Amino acid sequence: MTAHPTTGFTSPELQGRETALKPGYMSGFGNSFETEALEGALPVGMNSPQKINFGLYAEQLSGSPFTAPQATNQRSWLYRIRPSVKHSHRYAKVDKGFMRTGPCREDTDVALGQMRWSPVAIPDEALTFVTGLRTITTAGDSDTQVGMAAHLAFVTRSMGNEYFFNADGEYLVVAQEGHLRFRTEFGVIEFGPGEICVVPRGVIFKVELVDGPARAYVCENYGGQLTLPDRGPIGANCLANPRDFLTPVAAYEDVEEESFLYVKWGGELFMTKIEQSPLDVVAWHGNYAPYKYDLRRFAPVGALLFDHPDPSIFTVLTAPSETPGTANIDFVIFPDRWMVAENTFRPPWYHRNLMSEFMGLVYGVYDAKPEGFVPGGFSLHNQMMPHGPDMQAFEHASNVDLGPVKLSGTMAFMFETRFPQRVTKYAATLPELQDSYIDCWQGLKKHFDPNRREPK
Repeated sequence: MTAHPTTGFTSPELQGRETALKPGYMSGFGNSFETEALEGALPVGMNSPQKINFGLYAEQLSGSPFTAPQATNQRSWLYRIRPSVKHSHRYAKVDKGFMRTGPCREDTDVALGQMRWSPVAIPDEALTFVTGLRTITTAGDSDTQVGMAAHLAFVTRSMGNEYFFNADGEYLVVAQEGHLRFRTEFGVIEFGPGEICVVPRGVIFKVELVDGPARAYVCENYGGQLTLPDRGPIGANCLANPRDFLTPVAAYEDVEEESFLYVKWGGELFMTKIEQSPLDVVAWHGNYAPYKYDLRRFAPVGALLFDHPDPSIFTVLTAPSETPGTANIDFVIFPDRWMVAENTFRPPWYHRNLMSEFMGLVYGVYDAKPEGFVPGGFSLHNQMMPHGPDMQAFEHASNVDLGPVKLSGTMAFMFETRFPQRVTKYAATLPELQDSYIDCWQGLKKHFDPNRREPK
């Protein structure tokens, strides 16, 4: 029996790598978990004993102030081979590429209005998750911990001895093409199209490819940690159920080699050299950890007789603000669902909104925009910018026979924020920006007739 050099798992030589590559999970949202990759590595009854089994170091990772109320207090205790403070050089600033952080007001010469982009092809170059991050919009101010950024992530190369953490916010990653493996301090997460992965602020990770190049949407949350929305009159069940969120079991790397740790801090990118893998946590316990969720397990609710509820009923996760009922970020999805409302215009209605909406399509067709909005594409409808179904969708929904209809094989989403989303220069100069987007509403006809009444 030998310990596998990249995980520390003890297993027969013939099993070794196969065992190491299989992630394991614990279910539940916001739970206080405990997990150990070596039996006896997790102290019992206390957090910081004088000496820990196997010669491990105790280190706490806090995602909230020490004095935060119990319901929002976030922290985990990590038992690791080396403390994360050990690195051989001071952090040096490096090129951040197309990564931007709010506040960011680049001179773009983009006219105010509704915006939509066709899918941006995965570049034909070697890109890791860090070098392949492309910021589309920023909102708010990361220094004051309000707002967000919306990014595209292109990954064509796995990170080897390169690691990364974000001190500016947490990442919500929506896989769109290809599968990704996030190796984190807390364990291994694999996910693909139809799933999301959330990595809290400060958690160290590296990203590997599973089945070829990958493309993803990324929401960077500068504010309070994402949580489940209050269900109100809906009650205890439906929407995103806590049991369907999966947090990884402990898995560690015991590797002594020169490595590079990248840090996003204050909107800049820094790098330092370390002499070991930072993914060396043998055991941990707490409630501050990465997790994944399968969006297809979302249990939608909706109108059973008539009219159209607000789209807030499709909220998966929310980052609350100091104003009750007003989110710093809402993550909303539009999945498979039945539409049965009688005498009702069923697509999203025309509206203007306090919230700014960044929208993407993972797969399928979005019912309000059957043309021009395709998987991998994205749109931006900023604060108070009017939007709604295009002409084709309006005419169809206004005249179709209203029998029960099931929308199948579709997954659209929105990153919503209370702040204006500023478009980056990168996004503004993409050839995929559709100059003709607003034309989709030009065909809307005048139907007004003061003598016309619809039958009751």
